[in-house]
Amino acid sequence: MSATMSGSGSAAPCRFAHYFVICGIDNETGLEPDALAALYQWLEADRQGRDPEAVAAGENFDQSPLKRTFKSKVLAHYPENIECNPFDQDAVNMLCMPKGLSFRTQRDSRTPQFHSFLITREDGSRTYGFVHTFYEEVTSPQICSAMQTLHQMHQAEHNASAHNCPSSSSSSSSSSSSSSMDSLASSLDEVESPSSTSSLQGGRRSCGCSGEGYDSVRDTLYVSKAMCLITPMPFMHACKRFLSQVHRAVISHQPPPLPLESYIYNILYEVPLPPPGRSLKFHGVYEPILCQRPGVGELPLADFPLSEAFQLLGVENLVQIFTCVLLEMQILLYSQDYQRLMVVAEGITTLLFPFQWQHVYVPILPASLLHFLDAPVPYLMGLQSKEGTDRSKLELPQEANLCFVDIDSHCIELPEDFPQFPNKTEFIQELSEVLLSFGLSPEGGNASPEPAVSSQTSMLEKELKSTSLSELVDDRKNGNLGGEALDVLELLQGNPTLERLQALAKRTGVKVARLEALAVGQKAVGEEGVGGRSPAEEEELKNAKLNVQLREVFAARFATMFADYESFVIQNSPDLESWLTNREQMHNFDKASFLSDQPEPYLPFLSHFIETQMFATFIDNKIMSQWEEKELLLRVFDGRIEKARLYNVRAPSLRSSVYQKCTFLKESAQAIEQRLRKIDHTAIHPHLLDMKIGQGKYQHSFFPKLQADVLASGPTNNKWSNRTCSTQRRVDRHRQQNDHLVLDNDLKEKYMQEARNLGKNLRQPKLSDLSPAVIAQTNWKFVEGLLKECKMKTKRMLVEKMGREAVELGHGEVNITGLEENTLIASLCDLLERIWSHGLQVKQGKSALWSHLVHYQTREEKNEQLLESPVSNGQEKRKPESSVGLPALRVSVIQDMRHIQSMGEIKTDVGRARAWIRLSLEKKLLSQHLKQLLSNQALTKKLYKRYAFLRCEEEKEQFLFHLLSLNAVDYFCFTSVFTTIMIPYRAVIIPIKKLSNAMTTSNPWLCVSGELGDSGILQITKNVLEMTFDCQNLGKLTTVQLGHDNSGLLAKWLVDCVMVRNEITCHTYKFPCGRWLGKGVDDGSLERVLIGEFVVPCNDDDGGRGSKTPPLQRSPSQIRRISITSLTGRGNKPTTVQIQESIGEAVNSIIKHFHKPEKERGSLTVLLCGEGGLVWALEQFFHHGFRSARIFQKNVFVWDFYERTVEFMENADQIGDLQETPEPLGLNCESFCRYVNAINNMPRNIGKDGKFQLLVCLGARDRLLPQWLPLLAECPVITRMYEENALLRDKLTVSSLIAVLETLHDFPITLESSLTKSVEL
Repeated sequence: MSATMSGSGSAAPCRFAHYFVICGIDNETGLEPDALAALYQWLEADRQGRDPEAVAAGENFDQSPLKRTFKSKVLAHYPENIECNPFDQDAVNMLCMPKGLSFRTQRDSRTPQFHSFLITREDGSRTYGFVHTFYEEVTSPQICSAMQTLHQMHQAEHNASAHNCPSSSSSSSSSSSSSSMDSLASSLDEVESPSSTSSLQGGRRSCGCSGEGYDSVRDTLYVSKAMCLITPMPFMHACKRFLSQVHRAVISHQPPPLPLESYIYNILYEVPLPPPGRSLKFHGVYEPILCQRPGVGELPLADFPLSEAFQLLGVENLVQIFTCVLLEMQILLYSQDYQRLMVVAEGITTLLFPFQWQHVYVPILPASLLHFLDAPVPYLMGLQSKEGTDRSKLELPQEANLCFVDIDSHCIELPEDFPQFPNKTEFIQELSEVLLSFGLSPEGGNASPEPAVSSQTSMLEKELKSTSLSELVDDRKNGNLGGEALDVLELLQGNPTLERLQALAKRTGVKVARLEALAVGQKAVGEEGVGGRSPAEEEELKNAKLNVQLREVFAARFATMFADYESFVIQNSPDLESWLTNREQMHNFDKASFLSDQPEPYLPFLSHFIETQMFATFIDNKIMSQWEEKELLLRVFDGRIEKARLYNVRAPSLRSSVYQKCTFLKESAQAIEQRLRKIDHTAIHPHLLDMKIGQGKYQHSFFPKLQADVLASGPTNNKWSNRTCSTQRRVDRHRQQNDHLVLDNDLKEKYMQEARNLGKNLRQPKLSDLSPAVIAQTNWKFVEGLLKECKMKTKRMLVEKMGREAVELGHGEVNITGLEENTLIASLCDLLERIWSHGLQVKQGKSALWSHLVHYQTREEKNEQLLESPVSNGQEKRKPESSVGLPALRVSVIQDMRHIQSMGEIKTDVGRARAWIRLSLEKKLLSQHLKQLLSNQALTKKLYKRYAFLRCEEEKEQFLFHLLSLNAVDYFCFTSVFTTIMIPYRAVIIPIKKLSNAMTTSNPWLCVSGELGDSGILQITKNVLEMTFDCQNLGKLTTVQLGHDNSGLLAKWLVDCVMVRNEITCHTYKFPCGRWLGKGVDDGSLERVLIGEFVVPCNDDDGGRGSKTPPLQRSPSQIRRISITSLTGRGNKPTTVQIQESIGEAVNSIIKHFHKPEKERGSLTVLLCGEGGLVWALEQFFHHGFRSARIFQKNVFVWDFYERTVEFMENADQIGDLQETPEPLGLNCESFCRYVNAINNMPRNIGKDGKFQLLVCLGARDRLLPQWLPLLAECPVITRMYEENALLRDKLTVSSLIAVLETLHDFPITLESSLTKSVEL
């Protein structure tokens, strides 16, 4: 045995095929119900809440035995085992016959079927299987009689149920319908619909008992059998042709030229893998078979026909599915045909180049693994649909992030609001052009199911057969002359004269030497077909060319999008070991800089894509290529980018969204054509083996029992196997040296697995062991994975958001953009949906989270009605307010749900769940709300199975704690996304109570402005000072205009501040005032523009404890804004240094504002007019040394100085003094006078300080401030109104201030309408 293994294992990595497998019925054990199908029924019963034991105990007699599944077995496989690819019997059996054995009678269709599968090993490497399923007559009398018995029991059960059913008209009709039911399914699919409904719709009723059930006397019974080749590379066409030729030999009326063992031995041990960039010809039973392998710089091998995938789905659908795969959503393919599932899955994954799918990948999901759809991780799976099953009846655990692809119906269901692929329209156009050039429709079409492998031999095939056989005999270089049977058969193909010689040959035992003359004659006939290519080969070449051209178009898109990706890779580890050790803590890619370098239309897609596992792995491979050999896909991709640079030199900074077509189409197709036209290698021909005589005798239409000892091990003297072994030894030696240099391989593998194990620790479910214990272990892995993902996501959201503080803590450069933040929040929503859909008992609606919330709401509302008490129940807390004047708000899960339910803009449950998450996150209540939701344990138990994440207490607590950490930062993710909804606001005006003017006789009004618009002027009821109003979302609030009409006796009004609250998000803004409004008091203003500041809520409840950090980078807020005029007399004047610093900081803040991406900038008004803003700093400057002494008890304001300056200039102009001044100075005088007069003449009563603020804002906007300063500094009025030491009278200070203000000229300053309203310039 060990010798066998070493013999078969030595050259295995370089052999074309690793195993040949036969699966079918084991005549020894007889009919066994499919254990996996039983397990599936057990799981289904468990999922639906029925008693699983009861289901498992009973036999399923409702179904005709011809429709039931029975256990298939691996009858034989050769060789026994290969070291590099151990044989997994259970997995191969399950994937060769995913539904077990199926039976047919002579009346049913028994067309052979071809399908393929793959097995992904734990290290991510893949093995491919190619399966040819055919039907063989059952010869065992025991199996026939067992089937007869089962059929009689089924009929008895059916008749009994028909008698019990009152609706059945008579027992005879029910029995006839049951028998007609038996012949309904004519395909491979076992229909699981109830027999009565199927039979009534069947319409094929026969009379009495002569129905079409199974009768062992009358009927011939057939059972499915599968031949399978297991290969290391996906040479689909070659394997398909080989298996179909073997099957033709089995059903042919004449025995094959050589025993079947010769061909199987040949493909297992004598046919090598073609070397990269070469083609190979080897021989099947009747015809030669060609295959080719791409060269080193070409796209990797992909033999599954993309044309079929595009025809099945259409270009547009395929591009949408492709986008979902790139964004690592859950993709479920659905078709009756296994091969279609495989073709679409493999087609899409090959188009991902240079990226690779990193998550669960099961193109054919056996029925027993249906529970795997519960996996709360991204997956790409294929599910076989039952014939006649309606999609609506398919219950999927979660659909919030699911892309459902119904291949047979040519339609897809996409997840909500996912970003489109960049340049999608032009991309689809280019793909369509490629398809049209090959005569295919871009829209695709319901292509009929793949034609079955034909058992008829066409004339063409006969010709080819004779050709290849003559080649076989003539090819002496392999020492490859066959035995007598071969010579005779080869010479007698389709030749009547030679057919007569056959009898003579049999009688006389003709020798090979005598027949050589005839072989020469036959060769002349054979050469007709050699020059031309067979239609099958032409079709194959066409498919290969189309495949490579379509893939080139996809590859070119990535080469364009990521042309400069290397510039953004962060490589800061000295060696591989330290990189692997710190992998999780490090930033490997400068995402913010990369995105800022991209064209605007690409951003929604790219910001999501660079967060995926496949992109992270791609960057990991790039970094690791410093220390080890480059990964194959990366090497090819980097070569592409290099080539593109040579052809098309462009500066990396010049990003354009102009679509660039692929330029390699012709040359890539030519490379393939050249390889297939000129064969590089021919494998050893099949030959007679040293076999025992009499065994494995040919028997028409029965697959022979092969001689195991012949097939158990390969030859030891193969040239290519020796060459391969030495190459392998060289590679091994090289690897060992590397390992000594770098680090232990096992350790590296461990690090790599840890570094990339998010969702990837379950690349493929283990097929060989499906006990409930293994299922539980799988679910436990999911729970651990979800918790880890939650930890990483929340940490990333915190670090990205905390700005400079995070950088100081050593988290690297931080520059979060709104786009990136939105991506992270969308990804959090997706994670919560996956957590909530894990382990669901029964799925209701597309969003598991929203469904849970609705259940909770229903229960709580019932409880409220039962209590009928006005007191709010325990889960509702009143949110304490840090501000005076605003009434407390009720805080509850249900209150927030009602807000979302009242939003007409959101149409789906998934949308509502996402909106609710965003709202809770913005209110800093997400963790608290979810804790409240899960506190109803009875409900959680009712909705979730025991293994669900939400029922793992410890993990659930940790999960809520991670979410609680998000309370440390401010999110506006609800306000900034739902910009068009109506929001109720509450405004309260707080006067300074100690003064009696709290009661005013005038009519006050208010106008609230935010980043998205303003409320318009709102009249406030006299003396109420509080109002609520509904208004379209204003975004973050920036200003409040407050005023009154000055009517009545008590018209003067001293206001402390205005508070405004968004009643949905609870965000509260304070607008400090601290000034009078009224004629003849303060600066005479009847209207003030107040600048808002966000009030940080102080959470005293448990939900907020321990999670608050002080607001970042905010200057200490004043209780109320007091005019500097009233400060001057109090002795706390700022020093000249402080004034100059405050101007510098104000200007810096404005410059920083413009250096942020446009969507991230926030309010410019706050930087101009708010606390510490430009107006405030310049006010300090102009007040320095200002003589504001009270003349007759009246304040003098800076605005008075401006008015007198204008008066002086206008008088001087009339006298003519200004005419001698240089022209620019004259123009500056003119503009200054025009602006001051325009402000004085406007109808608004904004007071003198308000006018000063407006002039500074307009001067900054129109770039006039630096030009006005010299005028003011040199005007003679200054000597009367400013002291000698005033900053305005210091020429040096004025010139440095001018230089500082000129730096603002590079930026387009725009002003809010609330500031500039009714100024006419």
